[in-house]
Amino acid sequence: MFRSSTRQLARTARLSLGTATRPASRIAAFARIVPTTNFSTSRRYSSQPPSPPEDGSKSQAPKEHKEEHGQPQPPPEWKLPPGWVRLSKEEIKQLYILAQKAPTKTVALRIGEITKTLEVHGAPKELSELLEKQRTEGLTIVDAMKAIRMVKELAEQLAGELEKGAVQGNTDFNSNKPGQDKPNQSPFEEPKGTERERAHGQRQGQGQGQQKNKKDEPPPPRVFDISELLYWTGGALVFYPLYLMFFAGESSREITWQELRKNFLDRGLVEKLVVMGDRVRVELNREATQSLYPDSAAGKPGFNYYFSIGSVDAFERRLDEAQKELGIPSRERIPVSYATEGMFTNLLLAFGPPVLLFGLLIFASRRGAGGGGAGGMFGFGKSKAKMFNHDTAVKVKFADVAGMDEAKTEIMEFVSFLKSPERFEKLGAKIPRGAILSGPPGTGKTLLAKATAGESQVPFFTVSGSEFVEMFVGVGASRVRDLFATARKSAPCIIFIDEIDAIGRSRSDGGGFRGGGNDEREATLNQILTEMDGFNTSEQVVVLAGTNRPDVLDKALMRPGRFDRHIHIDRPTMKGRQEIFKVHLGKIVTKEDMGHLTGRLAALTPGFAGADIANAVNEAALIAARANANTVEMIHFEQAIERVVGGLERKSLVLSPEEKRTVAYHEAGHAICGWFFRWADPLLKVSIIPRGQGALGYAQYLPSGDAYLMNTNQLMDRMAMTLGGRVSEELHFPSVTTGASDDFKKVTHMATTMVTQWGMSEKLGPLHFQNDQNQMHKPFAESTAQTIDAEVRRIVDEAYTQCKTLLVARKKEIGIVAEELLRKEMLSRDDLVRLLGPREWPEKEEFAKYFDGKHGAPPPFPTESTDSPSDAQSQPAIIERLDEPTK
Repeated sequence: MFRSSTRQLARTARLSLGTATRPASRIAAFARIVPTTNFSTSRRYSSQPPSPPEDGSKSQAPKEHKEEHGQPQPPPEWKLPPGWVRLSKEEIKQLYILAQKAPTKTVALRIGEITKTLEVHGAPKELSELLEKQRTEGLTIVDAMKAIRMVKELAEQLAGELEKGAVQGNTDFNSNKPGQDKPNQSPFEEPKGTERERAHGQRQGQGQGQQKNKKDEPPPPRVFDISELLYWTGGALVFYPLYLMFFAGESSREITWQELRKNFLDRGLVEKLVVMGDRVRVELNREATQSLYPDSAAGKPGFNYYFSIGSVDAFERRLDEAQKELGIPSRERIPVSYATEGMFTNLLLAFGPPVLLFGLLIFASRRGAGGGGAGGMFGFGKSKAKMFNHDTAVKVKFADVAGMDEAKTEIMEFVSFLKSPERFEKLGAKIPRGAILSGPPGTGKTLLAKATAGESQVPFFTVSGSEFVEMFVGVGASRVRDLFATARKSAPCIIFIDEIDAIGRSRSDGGGFRGGGNDEREATLNQILTEMDGFNTSEQVVVLAGTNRPDVLDKALMRPGRFDRHIHIDRPTMKGRQEIFKVHLGKIVTKEDMGHLTGRLAALTPGFAGADIANAVNEAALIAARANANTVEMIHFEQAIERVVGGLERKSLVLSPEEKRTVAYHEAGHAICGWFFRWADPLLKVSIIPRGQGALGYAQYLPSGDAYLMNTNQLMDRMAMTLGGRVSEELHFPSVTTGASDDFKKVTHMATTMVTQWGMSEKLGPLHFQNDQNQMHKPFAESTAQTIDAEVRRIVDEAYTQCKTLLVARKKEIGIVAEELLRKEMLSRDDLVRLLGPREWPEKEEFAKYFDGKHGAPPPFPTESTDSPSDAQSQPAIIERLDEPTK
């Protein structure tokens, strides 16, 4: 009867819970049941409606049942099983006290949890009597253990009934769905009911679920995943044989034939020999071996000895001979069997890695990027573009972009197109589809794109051209499609493709598209062409692209309708460099006058791009920090520019006195030519400190302004100035050196260009011959080549004569500058003004403003010894002879 009552209680508890619970998560050693005090409807426990109360008052809704005396009450339809009584409030209190007397904490916890159910549904009468006895008289140890055992058994029986109901698929317990009407329906089973009643029960169940703590909710059911099964199965199949291979020493041991015969065969311990290929397994009599070798592992079950054999025939002969020597009769000889034990291991080693690899592929495809969806396995076909907007961490703004006003205006116009297109559409204008930013490296193409991402109020996608093409065929086109599909969903937006020449090279004349890998690039380019101007084109998606090589891009990509605007970003002018310096100087600590500092630095850096300027400013700050200076001063900026232009000082390269003297007179020849030739670039600095790769000295010239055209006089003076080092060596030393090789290369190239491309030869006239090193044949006849050689020779000879005439007349000045170089190792323009006086030719206003020579001062002599010659040899012999009066 106790078991029947418990079964009835369990079914009622399942109905009152009204939740689908997994046995694995709800029932471990004990079922934790929290009774529900609210019931959806009275029909949940009976197929008959509740009878009205005798006093005739209206029956209250089931959800309005209140607790009496602070206890939750069972539903009115609940009838106690035979031998059961309801527990009073005092008995419930005694039950909690009984839980504290439990021998273990686990049992006490079980009693406390089952008390909540017994409080609602009653308990056996015997338990009620024991609780009353505890309240009045107190329980003996026997009675207390009896009560505890009774409650424990009640809890276990209840848990078993719950588990049995879950396994049998009780409709109400497993799925929370109304049960079906049956002929002999129990009063504890739910009837079919109406749709309205089921809906009402669902709504009430949702309300109760919301009131529960999330921690009390059961974990979601675990979905069976075939990829995990393959993954772990393949791993086990592969690694278990490897484990046996490397750790087999724990259950086996390799011995020799001599050890087998001496220790086991001669003593009659061998029961059987099993031949497995080139190895034999020895099976021993365990009991006899254990008694003879008690300390050995040979007597343990599962332990075997192995020995190797050369061939089966030789092994059998050897075994027969040994048994004959021992006098073993034929009928009692050791049986020999042949097995193929290694076949299973070989199969595992052969097929295990492919199975494991296949499982890994499935596992990764389900969890990797793309999830095997539209992007394909591992997400290879998904675009790698990053999306930015005004809320992202892009801190670059248009205010940080300087020195490219025209390009910035064009890009800002694209942003305004997307922000307020109605202003343009009302006039019939269309938004340009795209723009390509081209120019030398470091001029700020990517920086301008970053500023667009930081300023635009529309999504901004950025991707590199090299990210489209991978080792798999079709990945590039797939990524292009995915990029534009994502962009159309976020329209209006901007796409920026950096280094587009990686995939946009021309397909004409080969264009590099020949061979397997290049077919993939061509497919990627075709997809870009289709997306930018095809049937599926969106006017709200603007494409920007950056490249250093616009000349190699495909014409179909450059045409209007795809890239409507071609924005060329060249190196900044003098004014642009000043603006760029203002941007970067605002980030460092300096007390210099900003107007004069930016102007002088801009004049010192002709031809610098934005990246070069940023590098120079950063180098100046590093040099100042290395010198423990509090602020960055002008001298730090000049040292930084020298490092960027000429390279790092090679202090470890020590020149001999003669070499140093030669370098000083070589550089002095350049300086004198640059100072006295009218059309030569003004000399800024001359040094004999080795820098960079192979430069033992250098002279820095500064154009007097941003010049875009050069005439013949300027070219001739520049070539004569370049030859000044060699002519100075010829005038002051008995032999010349190899230091002028780079000068000759520059002069030859300049003269050749004048003849073949600039039309500055009277004999050849206005002709242009492109010098392409890749062409096998020259684009002119042999007679023309001889004429070109003769003209180049004539121009170089004229420059040489012009240089030598000047330096012969200025021998004394060469000696003055060379000796000063030997003392200071570096002379600035201010020092040259002090030594040679101002230049005869007027400088441009901008140049004279920052290099007027008024700040020159006598240079301090070095405090440490140098490689300069002694005072007696401070002047070359040729200068001494020139200073003597002519006889």
